[in-house]
Order: sequence, then structure tokens, then C-alpha cells
Amino acid sequence: MSDLQSVIESMRSVQQRLDTSSKRIFGLAKEKAESERRYKIALRQEILKLKSEGHPATLILELAKGKEDIAELRFQRDIARETYKAGLDSMNNLRTEASLLQSILRWQNEMGG
Repeated sequence: MSDLQSVIESMRSVQQRLDTSSKRIFGLAKEKAESERRYKIALRQEILKLKSEGHPATLILELAKGKEDIAELRFQRDIARETYKAGLDSMNNLRTEASLLQSILRWQNEMGG
């Protein structure tokens, strides 16, 4: 297989991986938003509960965040956020790889194959 064919095949592979990655990013974005929504709803409910129980206003947020199920939702939110960021980084790496392959292809074409 020639170098040109190898570069073209690599470009096709990168394009397929980019397509897959963009679909996966959409799912990760949705999960990120869902986990944020779940956390904020639960936190709000706990804050209102603590407020109705007469806890000092200065402690309510910390008490709510420290509750085990709220902390777990926050943890899941943070994981979803970081997974989404990692997915974006991965997709950007693929774009860089595609750009490099395009440069190699251009250089090979300029050099006569």
C-alpha cells in the first residue's frame, strides 16, 4: 500500500471516529445536564426542608450539601461534567489528527505523490 493510500485510509478512519465522537458528545452533554438538574432539584428540596425545620440560615447550604444523597448527586454531576470535558478533549484531538493528515496529504501531493 502506498503512503498516499495509507494517509487516505487514516483520514477515513479519523472521520468515522469524529462522527462517532460527535454523537457520543451529544449523549454526554445530555447526561451532564440531567445530572445537574437532578442535583439542583434535590439540593433545593433539602434546603427548603432544613429551612422549615428552623436550622440557622448560615448553616443550611452546608448541611444540605453534606447530606449523603445530595453529596452522591453532586458527585455524579461532577463525574458527568468531567466525562463531558474529556469527550470534548478527545474530539479536539481527533480534529487535530485530521488536520495533520490533511497537511501530510497536501505535502505528498505537492511532492508528486
